[in-house]
Amino acid sequence: MAHSVASDRLGPLDTLFLYIEKPEMPLHIAGVLIFDGPISTSDLKSLIEAKLPLIPRYRQRVVFPPLNVGYPTWEWDPDFDINRHISHMRIRPSTLESLESLAGELFSKVMDRSRPLWDMTVVDGLRGGRSALICRVHHCLVDGIAGVALVNQVLDSSPQPVRLPAKKPFHPPSSPAAGASLVDAFVTSSFHTLNRVLALQSTALEVTGELLHDLVQGSFVEPNAAVAETFRPLEPFPFKAPCLGPRRVSWTEFSLAEAKAIGEVFGVKVNDVLLTVLGFAMRRYAQFHRLSVKHRVLRLMVPINLRSPDHNGDFGNRISLVPVNVPLDVKDPVELLRMVHQRTEALKHAHAADLVVLGGALLTMLPIPVQALLTGALSNTVPVLPFDMVCTNVPGPQVPLYLLGRKMLTYYPYVPIGDFMGVCCAMASYNGTLYFSLTGDSACAPDLEQLRDFLAEALCTLRERSGIAPRRRARRHPKPAVVPSPAAEIPAVRSEVAK
Repeated sequence: MAHSVASDRLGPLDTLFLYIEKPEMPLHIAGVLIFDGPISTSDLKSLIEAKLPLIPRYRQRVVFPPLNVGYPTWEWDPDFDINRHISHMRIRPSTLESLESLAGELFSKVMDRSRPLWDMTVVDGLRGGRSALICRVHHCLVDGIAGVALVNQVLDSSPQPVRLPAKKPFHPPSSPAAGASLVDAFVTSSFHTLNRVLALQSTALEVTGELLHDLVQGSFVEPNAAVAETFRPLEPFPFKAPCLGPRRVSWTEFSLAEAKAIGEVFGVKVNDVLLTVLGFAMRRYAQFHRLSVKHRVLRLMVPINLRSPDHNGDFGNRISLVPVNVPLDVKDPVELLRMVHQRTEALKHAHAADLVVLGGALLTMLPIPVQALLTGALSNTVPVLPFDMVCTNVPGPQVPLYLLGRKMLTYYPYVPIGDFMGVCCAMASYNGTLYFSLTGDSACAPDLEQLRDFLAEALCTLRERSGIAPRRRARRHPKPAVVPSPAAEIPAVRSEVAK
């Protein structure tokens, strides 16, 4: 992948993740991968070094211009050392809970900006001789789609390890002098302003044209009700508080084929099924905390991929955000599924993602130093966004992948939480399985496992109502029982909770 001078300067959205990051709010995305055997740390270092020409960002660090007169740039790290980015740890006891605990500890740490913003931790000690790989990459470098493409660069589609080429010496170009860097930042900032004006005009014309077309065709849906729901005062969830504690994660997994079958039965999409599962689980979670669900909605911020299919491997962030409000006062999960489907379809016709892009283009018209000061100040004072949580769903490869000949069994994604948003949900699909990963602040969301169990219960209910699974027998005193995943024999890997 060739990188011009222009491509080596971060974009507005990429930079935003650096402006608002702070010690209490690390902003990297990540994945926890479990393999069917041990992974050699030394062999992994050799593999990554051999693939560095395909991933130049792994040798580059972020450099800010003086006084933030322009956006930061990617520059070669003159002291790059693979040993600073790949480490080894061992867990005791050999359970998935221990791996979740370790992952939470690693995800709580801010990455060192003086080095390239990625690292990998090989984890031994899982039962059955299995191992895990915890991968972190800063959000300024990739979004979810680009993160999956990055995993595909490292892993193989065959169990036979690829023969690595001989290691070649790498001599990074010298960094520009401080004065030249400042001049370049001024010039680039001027060109950026002009480009943003032109892009804003183009985006505004495009969005306006699409809205007028849909209005003429009678398919435009006014989002007034959704806006009113988003800003209506509600008693906050317990995790809507400043996040100061370390991160915690909790994982579960479902069958992708079953989710598709549920969608086919009710004439909706898989994403509608997943949002319904989350909404129904949050209804139970609210009731568990003795919160009223009457007229309550779960306010989700859902990232939308803006890349064309042939650019899914590009670095950086190419996303928009769509607000999806899931009503929690709907007791029937099938009725809730229909409502979620109606709302997601309405948002598409209302061009919600396009309107968010237009709003973002307006914000980037501000001088870059003002953007840095404004976003940093707001992130430290008030809950800027009126949402309860981020919910992201990233499609992954549906064939087995391998690392150094070891088959990848599971892929648990990670999305960061932020101030006043103490729980977030990441979903990813891999090899026929949907992986749910909950991130929570240890202080304001200490019962993350309870929400995980409610997710499994919600899916069980939809499976029964769709007819693809037999109805469970009612018990006088129901107790949750973990059903082990057929894909992995690790005792702590969870699939669903039966009541």
